[in-house]
Amino acid sequence: MTGILDEALRRLHTTGPEHDGWLSNHGPMAAEALVHHGHEDQVHRWLDAYEQRLVEVPRGIAPIAADEWREPLGDPVRTGDWLAFFDRAVHTEPWADVLALWWPRLLPGIAAGATHGVIRVGHAVRALRDQQTPARVTELGQGLAYWAARWQPLAPAGRGPYRGSDPRAALDAVPRVPDQRSGIRSRLAQLADLPGWPAAVGAVPGPDRDTVADRLAGIVTAAVRRHATHGYGNPVLLVHAATAPLAVLRTLPSLPVALHGPSLAAAWAATAAVTAAYAPPAARAFTPGAGDAPAVLRQATESGDAHAIKFADAAIEMWQRDPDPVLLAASRHATELILNE
Repeated sequence: MTGILDEALRRLHTTGPEHDGWLSNHGPMAAEALVHHGHEDQVHRWLDAYEQRLVEVPRGIAPIAADEWREPLGDPVRTGDWLAFFDRAVHTEPWADVLALWWPRLLPGIAAGATHGVIRVGHAVRALRDQQTPARVTELGQGLAYWAARWQPLAPAGRGPYRGSDPRAALDAVPRVPDQRSGIRSRLAQLADLPGWPAAVGAVPGPDRDTVADRLAGIVTAAVRRHATHGYGNPVLLVHAATAPLAVLRTLPSLPVALHGPSLAAAWAATAAVTAAYAPPAARAFTPGAGDAPAVLRQATESGDAHAIKFADAAIEMWQRDPDPVLLAASRHATELILNE
């Protein structure tokens, strides 16, 4: 299992973090999800088809100095420089130290690459916590580099004694951006002038008595379930309402405790932002059927779509915490929506 994931990562590390413009390279994330759930025999076959769309690693312009990182932050033209910067960092310092240093710097820009920066980091950290290998350390560096290159802050949350609520109710209360005809950057830019956004994103759902991990799991679970009734609005982009906070949840055990609270707030902001940008105005009826976790992931893998694989990965992980059949059914439904889009 370890060998197959590392082989896949080494194969993918000759490719860049994006292709066809702004589209993220999902290869490392999908490969890690397949291996994590015991489908390592599918990895190279899936990559054979997927890698045809990928491009070479972008070239750098000029090295980024350790004390001059702020100016190139969020500059995709410097992607090659960020890749070189973090490759040096993770191979000269303990990976957990690099993560702890850069996590609070990158967290305000959690929307980077339509949240794929943090998602790629989350997959890398889960793999490293399972076993530390050179390929997995390199993958963490590439994930951090992509996040830094596409760093994108969200409109600020409000401040005040907002009342918390359960995550599903909180998602239902998130206001929608008025113009949903454009790309994600334009949609997220509308949040700054959206009435109700500061209050919605400032009220992080979940009981204060719960741990940060439990509150994050509640947000992910609510987003998975909501995709079943609202995913038709944009089946692919709404996947990230679940996978972005899940990436934060996976990274949490490797972060200093002082970063847990800010991580929860940023994760909720990411989920709320994706919901505001892409959720349709009304729910559609959804009737869950029977199924099991292996069948859910097999269906997603056979679809060939990386988003379907990542959503199945999220649904299964939440189902393992709370064996609600709706979670697995939501994954099956999401795969069908993505294939029919």
